[in-house]
Amino acid sequence: MDRSTQLTARPTECGIACGPPVPGTSLRITAARVLDANWTGSSTVPSRDLYPHQWSWDSAFIAIGLRHVSPRRAQTELETLLAAQWADGRVPHIVFNPSVPLDAYFPSPDFWRSSTAGRTAGAPRTVQTSGIVQPPVHALAAWLVHCADPGLSRSRGFLARVYPRLAAWHRYLLHRRDLGGAGLVSVVHPWEQGMDNSPCWDAPLARITPAPARSFRRADLAHTAPEDRPTDLDYGRYVRLAADYRDAHYADGGGEFAVEDPAFNALFIASEHALARIAGALGALGTARHTRAERLTAALVERLWDPAAQMFLCRDLHAEPVRAGDGSALIRERGVSGLVPLLLPGLPREVVAALVRTLCGAHFGLGDRTLLVPSYDLLGEAFDPHRYWRGPAWFNTGWLLERGLRLHGERERADALRAAVLRLAEDTGFAEYVDPHTGEPCGATGFGWTAALALDLYEELRQELRRDQRQEPHKDLPKRPGEGVSKAATGTFDKEDEGGDRG
Repeated sequence: MDRSTQLTARPTECGIACGPPVPGTSLRITAARVLDANWTGSSTVPSRDLYPHQWSWDSAFIAIGLRHVSPRRAQTELETLLAAQWADGRVPHIVFNPSVPLDAYFPSPDFWRSSTAGRTAGAPRTVQTSGIVQPPVHALAAWLVHCADPGLSRSRGFLARVYPRLAAWHRYLLHRRDLGGAGLVSVVHPWEQGMDNSPCWDAPLARITPAPARSFRRADLAHTAPEDRPTDLDYGRYVRLAADYRDAHYADGGGEFAVEDPAFNALFIASEHALARIAGALGALGTARHTRAERLTAALVERLWDPAAQMFLCRDLHAEPVRAGDGSALIRERGVSGLVPLLLPGLPREVVAALVRTLCGAHFGLGDRTLLVPSYDLLGEAFDPHRYWRGPAWFNTGWLLERGLRLHGERERADALRAAVLRLAEDTGFAEYVDPHTGEPCGATGFGWTAALALDLYEELRQELRRDQRQEPHKDLPKRPGEGVSKAATGTFDKEDEGGDRG
């Protein structure tokens, strides 16, 4: 199996995942309960209170976990999101639920005005959305959801229906968001990259005049500790950028913020590989997409790899020139975004080795100083273990890096990271994010993608143990080691925890 095939096929080969009942643990049950509690009937909210609508990359991650308990619902999750796609191909970062009061979340639909301000770009008229985007994990999610139950997928025409929309989404990114002219996708707002107030954005945001504090009312502070959230100054800049983009009718290329981000582009490349697999399943050739993914990988290394930092960095397209003719510059901040390209199969061997050293070294401390991968440099001046993306560890980046480590043969490190994700997800009630040193929960609990991705990693572990038992039928399952380690992390299954898959 080649590396690009591994990327899109793991952790579930194309076969029926929901077969005969097999042993389960409390994590499987509690994670499924979180997803049930957050289900609205057509999609899953990240959090009932803090995020009461459908978010784009959240839904992709949630579908990846949902496929283990209900492949049908996982398909519906992605179909609902893609039904709100704009005519120009963009997939909006929020699809608003009309039954949720306007003051429950800001910016609300009356701020974005998608059906009017977005009319030129082809915003849908029957549903309200935001006008910006989020990382394109969707084709990867669609392929993994298909693999969970190919028979159901084929009977519903799932891939045939989502493929044209996913292809249009990728075309939008390729043709409308190559603002640097070098082939990579640019984000035009920090919210698009998903790591909202990372210190990587401080320099480009410093040029933005913030909206007056009296011009907006933050709903997020009513549901979580203010000291864990972005500051009012940062929020004012977010609002200004979004309002300017809206007032320009969501036309790309004219804003004050344009950044090439390594994680956004790595996820786009991963989804290009997945889209090639989807094309193959539909009887078409995926060669051109694999080739494009390889070309984008080369551009990623050329544009964003920094040998001195030993990781990828963001590129600010509006930075002051550092030499004649150069209108961009790498941002000298180490965020977890710069490690995410580890999930790509086509990276040069020396780049992979350097990324692993950086991940486990002084700046991120995995396996030594931290329980999970921090979102920002432990040695950085802006590091804060509790403030949103300025230091806390997130479960979705842990999931992505676990895939990357495993893809590149770092099985021992991948196993340890998987165990840490499972233990902390269960112990914190599926927290939104955690202190990377102590594991203390922050933000919302019962968080959608935390539950979904923990469920996905747990199912991967369970499949590994079943394969090991087939190879060594007389070998007992591992016993639970010391106190404080969850059953899911160790692979110990007790009789009273048994449960079957749900259709």
